[in-house]
Amino acid sequence: MSSDVSNDPFSRLHREDTRTATAASPPMDVDYRGTQGPLFWLALRTALLTLITLGFYRFWAKTRIRKYFWSATAPGGDPMEYTGNGLEKLLGFLIAVAFLAIYLGLFQVLLSFVGLSVFSGGDGPESQVLQVALGQATLLAVIPFIFYAQYRARRYILSRTRWRGVRFGVDAAAWGYVWRALVHWFITIISLGLLLPRQTFWLEKYKIDRTWYGNTKFVQGGKWTSLYPAMKHYFIAAGLIVVPSLLAWTTEQPVWLFFAFIGGVWFYYAFAYYAVESFRILADQKRLGERVGFITGPRASKVFWTYIFGALLASTCAGLVFSAFSVVASNFMGLTTFGLLAEGEKLFNPENMSIGFYIGGALFVIGYLAMLLSYGVFGMIFVSQPVLEHYVETTQILNPEALDDIQQRSRDEMVEAEGFADALDVGAAI
Repeated sequence: MSSDVSNDPFSRLHREDTRTATAASPPMDVDYRGTQGPLFWLALRTALLTLITLGFYRFWAKTRIRKYFWSATAPGGDPMEYTGNGLEKLLGFLIAVAFLAIYLGLFQVLLSFVGLSVFSGGDGPESQVLQVALGQATLLAVIPFIFYAQYRARRYILSRTRWRGVRFGVDAAAWGYVWRALVHWFITIISLGLLLPRQTFWLEKYKIDRTWYGNTKFVQGGKWTSLYPAMKHYFIAAGLIVVPSLLAWTTEQPVWLFFAFIGGVWFYYAFAYYAVESFRILADQKRLGERVGFITGPRASKVFWTYIFGALLASTCAGLVFSAFSVVASNFMGLTTFGLLAEGEKLFNPENMSIGFYIGGALFVIGYLAMLLSYGVFGMIFVSQPVLEHYVETTQILNPEALDDIQQRSRDEMVEAEGFADALDVGAAI
């Protein structure tokens, strides 16, 4: 059979016709099945356990939240699966903290030695400023590990993600990403942000070209210049700031600064617009293997207003929680109005301190913690889930039948998991 096909002069044409027919097949929709109720109770339970355990449970909390979001995302009706566990996150966190403590400790000792050796002879203000700057250089030493943590966290998350039983994976190339990220960020900064699309494209390409689904590799196509349309609101915001500021300076009429203020606010929308549009442009140019492609259509305005109104709703709900605790605490402390809180001398007079005072003080502290906890919970309900749902349901997979030919890959063992991301508080996903 194979020899007949290879000797057939029309075999190549036949194969091209097959691909054309396949490309015309219906795309695969991606469904999102999450709802507010189950997510609310899951987020509330995990947040309470994290609070009770003084943060120790957060590794398991993050795992349970991810399992929910992954299982709610169903390309072609088949849900995703997250196989990570809290124990490996905890162990990875401890390894990362131990390494960073030794590394930063040695670095700080070296800086202190250099500072004392070089600047100890001078007592002038320049010498003192240089000593302070040298002492703060530890922050610069952490920057490479931030990029390292981002790449490693992404690799861990994908290595623990499966769809239809097939694992995702990422090549071990974190240090290559680190030096590229440093160079691109430097270029972006000295270009005053004009080369931001270059940074976005090449860093994304580096990550995607090293990402696998089973035994098939993703490829990031396109050109970095294709991202400039996503920059248009940055240019508008910059114009609204620079031009009115110059007019206010030359005409000595501060009223022009009102438009500069509008430009500053516009930057928030420009940030959201660039994030969504660059994602859409890059996603449409991604390929899995030679045949599988993607179509995405998230709207920047929807994402932006979801963040604005979602954050307002989450803040309002969290404020109501704190207000409820404050009312009860005030009653225990014998306060009739919140205005009495300003009377510090009377309030903290030792003669007025009773059991009710201490109970009320404890309730104030608990209310504050409950406010922070509830803000995170409502943030998932009003922000995280709606944004994720919008991204998921505006995505389609082209030539989905080619996915049936992809075979399993071996599991990536990562001892430190995403420990550096947790230690440095750098997230790569939910």
